[in-house]
Amino acid sequence: MRNFSLTFGSAIILAAAAACSGEPADQGADTEVATPPAEVSETADSEPSESKYLVQPLVSEIFTADPSVHVWDDGRIYVYPSHDYDAGIPEDDLGSQYAMRDYIVLSMDEVGGDVTIHDVALDVDDVAWAAQQMWAPDAAHKDGKYYLYFPAKDADGVFYIGAAVSDSPTGPFTAEPEPIEGSFSMDPSVFEDTDGEYYMYFGGIWGGQLQRWATGEYNADPSLNTDLVNDDPLTNDDEAGQPDDVALMPKIARMGDDMVSFAEAPKDVMILDENGDPIKAKDHARRFFEAAWVNKIGDKYYLSYSTGDTHLIVYATGDSPYGPFTYQGVVNQPVEGWTNHHSIFEHDGKYYLAYHDVQLSGKSHLRNVKIAELTINEDGTIEPIDPMPGE
Repeated sequence: MRNFSLTFGSAIILAAAAACSGEPADQGADTEVATPPAEVSETADSEPSESKYLVQPLVSEIFTADPSVHVWDDGRIYVYPSHDYDAGIPEDDLGSQYAMRDYIVLSMDEVGGDVTIHDVALDVDDVAWAAQQMWAPDAAHKDGKYYLYFPAKDADGVFYIGAAVSDSPTGPFTAEPEPIEGSFSMDPSVFEDTDGEYYMYFGGIWGGQLQRWATGEYNADPSLNTDLVNDDPLTNDDEAGQPDDVALMPKIARMGDDMVSFAEAPKDVMILDENGDPIKAKDHARRFFEAAWVNKIGDKYYLSYSTGDTHLIVYATGDSPYGPFTYQGVVNQPVEGWTNHHSIFEHDGKYYLAYHDVQLSGKSHLRNVKIAELTINEDGTIEPIDPMPGE
């Protein structure tokens, strides 16, 4: 392992150079770097001393996004992010510009402490069935083994979810030869309940293809690239020619004992409004888009997720990992950049929100992971985070 640190100003220069070249930084060995300070006195681009951002990126040597954070038995914090790089693909509504091809784990002893950038944990070339777009991953730990769950497109351009196994929380991981049977779409997250059962939540619309599986079979119709017709908030019922339908919901499946298969067929996770009715497709400020994440806090289950084109992280609560979940409010206000993707974790008695923005690059597909403390009130409500309080 190589240990060194960079001032944050020079780190931004390196990140900018990587963005312009389209090449990720060298990942020859685990690297430990000092976390950038919360306030930046002078940066290479003459940013003012008072940053508009609530917190600073965890690392600047590589671009990272979609952080799934876990604290394993050793007490260390492990971040399982997407690894962004510039593939030169034009931006579109399907997220074609997000052409990630591998995973690199970050770890630290405490929030605000030095961060280690580990070696590549899994590459697309090491997954027999995967062709491209290794999007947001998650991880789980059971009986001394670590499991990495990831979405990828096969040779036909269809997203499925794979599993890989390692003896180490940082990999390298060995992928299963086929995707998880019964899986589809993207954004897997695996929740361990207090009774020892594990559940996978997954799904995402638009480029995540969840709308293509609405009938239970994959639909390759080009008109289903983004929203269903009645998901357009600017189209009224008469113009759409169909009623204002219920939004597409995230999926849940209990994991098998082997942790690389489902023990049941995936089911809908229903998200309800204050009246007990399912959230509607046109309710873009509250409907599910992607990035389902579940925590159990006290005796309540918290489902948080991204609303996509309204750029919020919101949450709903329920009494079972299967739901239904009732919408409660906002966790994270819009960040700089298009996507808002997160996880919530506890460490040393405090809760934290891990998320990303585009502070280092200014480009929607070259993101950087951040962590901010999260306040959960005595009544169980969550205080919304403003990621850019200085703006």
